[in-house]
Amino acid sequence: MSPSPTMPTRRDARRATRTRRLFAAAATGAVVAMSAWGPMAFASHYQASLDGAGLQDPSLFEIDTDANLTLDSPAIMDFDWMNVEQTLNLDKINGTGDDSYAGGVKEDTACPAATTDSIPPNKSDLIQFGAWEEEGSPGYLHLYWVRVTEPTGTTLMDFEFNQSEANCPSGPNKVRTAGDLLIEYSIDQGGAQANMTLREWSGTAWGPATDIDGSAQASGTINSSPITKMDTLTQDQSARTFGEASVDLNLIFDDTKCESFGSAMLKSRSSDSFTSQLKDFVAPIPLTLTNCGQVEITKQTTPDGSTQLFDYTKAFGTDPATGNTFDLADGDTESFEGVLFGTGYTVTEDELPAGWEFTNLDCSASTGDVSYTVDLTTRTVTFDIQDSNDFLKCTYHNQALADLTIVKQVNDDPGTDDFDFTSAGGLDPGTFTLTPTGTGAAGADETTYTGIATGTYTVDETVPTGWNLVSASCDNGDDPTAAINLGAGDDVTCTFVNERERGAIDITKLRKHAAAEGGEGPHADVTFTVTDAADNVIDTVVTDASGQACVGGLLYGTYTVTETVPDNYVSADASKDVAVSAEAACGDEAAADVSFMNTPLTDVTVSVDSLVDDGTASTIVCVDGNGDAVDSDVTNAPGDVSLTIEDLEPTAPTATLVCTITVDP
Repeated sequence: MSPSPTMPTRRDARRATRTRRLFAAAATGAVVAMSAWGPMAFASHYQASLDGAGLQDPSLFEIDTDANLTLDSPAIMDFDWMNVEQTLNLDKINGTGDDSYAGGVKEDTACPAATTDSIPPNKSDLIQFGAWEEEGSPGYLHLYWVRVTEPTGTTLMDFEFNQSEANCPSGPNKVRTAGDLLIEYSIDQGGAQANMTLREWSGTAWGPATDIDGSAQASGTINSSPITKMDTLTQDQSARTFGEASVDLNLIFDDTKCESFGSAMLKSRSSDSFTSQLKDFVAPIPLTLTNCGQVEITKQTTPDGSTQLFDYTKAFGTDPATGNTFDLADGDTESFEGVLFGTGYTVTEDELPAGWEFTNLDCSASTGDVSYTVDLTTRTVTFDIQDSNDFLKCTYHNQALADLTIVKQVNDDPGTDDFDFTSAGGLDPGTFTLTPTGTGAAGADETTYTGIATGTYTVDETVPTGWNLVSASCDNGDDPTAAINLGAGDDVTCTFVNERERGAIDITKLRKHAAAEGGEGPHADVTFTVTDAADNVIDTVVTDASGQACVGGLLYGTYTVTETVPDNYVSADASKDVAVSAEAACGDEAAADVSFMNTPLTDVTVSVDSLVDDGTASTIVCVDGNGDAVDSDVTNAPGDVSLTIEDLEPTAPTATLVCTITVDP
């Protein structure tokens, strides 16, 4: 097929506003869908919302200096908790069944135990935790917490992010893995802006705290005004019982590594000392927080099952690192699960193997918001991976080309004759000439078209003068003059067989016969031999009751027809040359005609009988009509005399016989 120019096959870029993304449903409270919103373009930095710090587009999520759930500035911001699909979990407010951490456990406790019916101090009594990821490159993570009452002293919240999905043997936590993260959120009594730090789990303890809010890549606030029970809130909230935070995911992710966090949980502590006792928690909520997408390249050939390898070159980063070349056979898939976020990535199918053509590159199975363009001319897909949901799935389609061989075969000596052919359907060259050197397969000539596109073709022969096309067929059953259907990988041979045109010699045999009407008639059972110019015997035939015989299937040329003259007959011309120059069968008007006439012979006996034994002596002298001697007996011996003249033709002058008899006493 002819490649098309570069064409977009999905959105060329992400929507101007960030697409909301749903975390996996929480085990207990699941996903809460809020009211819908209309996308707005970013106009200016809003209050405590993050502006991307020059590393990515500004966040369109509203973080208010007076934290709340309502979208207060829809003209410049798009999202707040009221209109996103968040993941949340609830904790019992207090009383029987309310769980909290057991006494003495701290942040560095790998799997802190829990207890039930032990109510923590109000400032530490948590009742709700939610999260939502704003899509971007790499995007933002938004968090909120809700507690029972306004505390005295510092507000302390710890958000823990775990890579492992395994549960601790006891307690609410997930099993920690080196690289897990802890974000500390603290606001002094009466303060409005949170101090936020980041710690990393070393494998045995949390590492040192790194300030993150000072980099303009993290922000946290608390409500200074009461919030009325609404939507996801289970009760009215007094001042300083609701807080929210945003984190630029550039802080969390190392852009040279694939990292993934599968859950987040909220915890409270007894004081601002990091080694103070843990108090309450909201159990982990599942999420998919990662900085890598996926790429999957599949090969599909026609026909199926080809073991031919096709080479590819990729240009994108992965963790762990992978080579930039790979190859695929039919049905193979190359998967890259750790594709780092980036734009302008490419995968290209390299130079095709001989005998194959590229037919399509289909990436319509891609999921997430991955954007891509396909260039069929260069066999390249160009794409962006900017979200963990981005999964590029492309299938390269290739088709085996076909081979077509045209064979010219003759059943007769070709001499120096050429045979011209024309084709239709796109064969190149479209005309060609074949020159066989002998008869049969051994003397055949052929031409082969290698690596041609599948489709329908026709081939016709211009039959030279003096030749007939006796058959034209292909080994796949097609008639080459009507349609040669070539499928992927076909190797078809079509053979044209010719024979020279042939004529016939009709032989008529007559004889003179006195008893026949008109004095002549057909002569049956007479043998004729036909030889060619080289004196090779072509055929021997015998006349039928009507005096007819025929030799057919004769190549054009001059032949000699020779009669085997029957006994007692004479032929004036027993051998005749006949030219065969027209195509004909025996009995056709165009057949060459030749006729032969035979004359019966006569024996004449002249006798002289002496009535007296040896009483007379006689001589006999016979001449023809011209007076020329024919035969005689002039011994003149006494007694009877007899003279027999054999095989006389009944034609002048020999048809007249004058015999002179002389008798002596």
